[in-house]
Formats: sequence, C-alpha cells, structure tokens
Amino acid sequence: MSNPPLNRSGEAKRHLPAPQPPEPGLNIVSTPIGNLRDITLRALDALAGADRIYAEDTRNARKLMQAYGLAGRLLAYHDHNGPAVRPEILAALDAGEAIVLISDAGTPLVSDPGYKLVKEAVEAGHAVRALPGASALLTGLAAAGLPSDAFFFGGFLPAKTGARRSRLKTFETIPGTLIVYETGPRITAALQDVATVLGDRDVVMARELTKKFEEFRRGNASELAAHYLEAGPPKGEITLLIGPGEAETLTDEEINRQLAQLIPDLGVKGAAALMADSTGLSRRELYQRAQRMKDTSF
Repeated sequence: MSNPPLNRSGEAKRHLPAPQPPEPGLNIVSTPIGNLRDITLRALDALAGADRIYAEDTRNARKLMQAYGLAGRLLAYHDHNGPAVRPEILAALDAGEAIVLISDAGTPLVSDPGYKLVKEAVEAGHAVRALPGASALLTGLAAAGLPSDAFFFGGFLPAKTGARRSRLKTFETIPGTLIVYETGPRITAALQDVATVLGDRDVVMARELTKKFEEFRRGNASELAAHYLEAGPPKGEITLLIGPGEAETLTDEEINRQLAQLIPDLGVKGAAALMADSTGLSRRELYQRAQRMKDTSF
C-alpha cells in the first residue's frame, strides 16, 4: 500500500470534500445533543449558506452559531407559533429559498416540532432532505448493552400515573428494546410503573449523553427505582432504555403450526424471520425447523 501524499511540513495531506451549500428546499439539520464537536461538516455548510434558519429556541441556536463563527437569518419555529409561521416558510420555499430547520438539540422531529411543516412541504411539492447527525435515542441504544436488532421509540411518557401506565401497557408486546425520554423529577415514578406494568425488566438510564457528566446506570426497573427514591432525582436530560420481555413460550406443536401457515407464502427464510421477530425465538433455530418441515411436507 502506498503512503499518503505529504505537504511541505511533512504531514499527510487532507482531502476533505468541498463545502456543500444547502440546496433550495427544506433542509432538516441535526445538531449536537451536548458536545459541540459532534456537529457534522454538512450541518455547518447548511447553517452557513441557508437563506433562513428556523430553530425551536433561537437562543440555543445562536450559541451554536456563535461557537462556529456563523451568522445567518435566525427565526423561531415551535409548537406555539407553528400555524402562523408555516405559511411564511412555504412562501419562502415557493420563492426558491434554502430553508434550514433545527431543534434545540439532536435530530429535528424526534419529540420536537417539525412534522406538520415537513408534511405540508411535501404536499406542496417542495424538496425535503435530512442531514443526519446526533440523536439521543441512538446514542443511548449504542452503548446501553441491550438488544439493538429491534427497538421502538416511545417519545416522552405521560406525566400522570394513570396515563403513563396505559401508555406502557401498549408497549407490553413489542419484541425489542423500548426507548423513551423522561425527566429527572419523574424518573422514580416512571421506573416503578415500568416494573408494575411491564415486569422487572433490564433497564438502562442514560443521562447527559455526550456531555461532561454523561452517565449510564444499569439494573432492573425496581432496583433503579429504589436507587433514585433514596438518592433523589438525577439531573439533566434522560434517555430510558427498557429491555424486551421474555420470549413467548410456545409448544413444539404451536411453533410447527405457525410455521406451516407462513411457509407457503413467505418461504422458509421469510417465515423464520417473521416468527422470530414476533416471538423472540431464535431465527437460526426456526429456519432449521422450517427447512426440515419443508423437506418432509411440501
């Protein structure tokens, strides 16, 4: 393998892509969730070249812009002013402007304003593109140590006990890791409700992700609830990750019956994959079983 070319100082030359100013249309731009160095080069290009930048909180956005020496037309877009501001944004898109939408932190529309704007922009025929970047739910999942092949994001849990338990009940049969956002003052009650409704599952509390006091605390739901009941509520933004429940217990006869129904339409591989996703059983073992059934019965 040849060595990389060197510059005059003897250092390897960097071959970075040329800057990419944002194209006309609605550009959904992810921003750091804590550590400012998690900004992407494309995000900086978009912020530097946008005709207008709409932010959930212009104060937070201005701090980010100032950190990178950027100055742009910064305007507010949030849940309260959305109905009044969306026509203004759509008119700017009609005029061929490059519009950037950011949230307070992370990826816009993930428990943040923006869905109605994107929907209306798409319906009006405007280009909508997303510039990927930081996301608390994916950052938490990557380091949690819980199953990551299938997961479900449930947003913020309701504040009141009855509504929170009802929401958790709807998550009971999801065959994957459940991810929700929660606040420090409500974390103990939320963990208690998780243990009551979903069972004493493995849980990871991830807070202040990418920041100086980042913390992952692991245990089952009742253990973490007892910890915070004694220690007091944790500070900062919290991503709560809840492991999947135990796989459904099926007899050999029931497994064979379900596979026999699926194989004619989905084939051996498809039947095994679908059943593994819905029951939590081993995909490899289901595939081998389905193959034997096909060889002897079909």
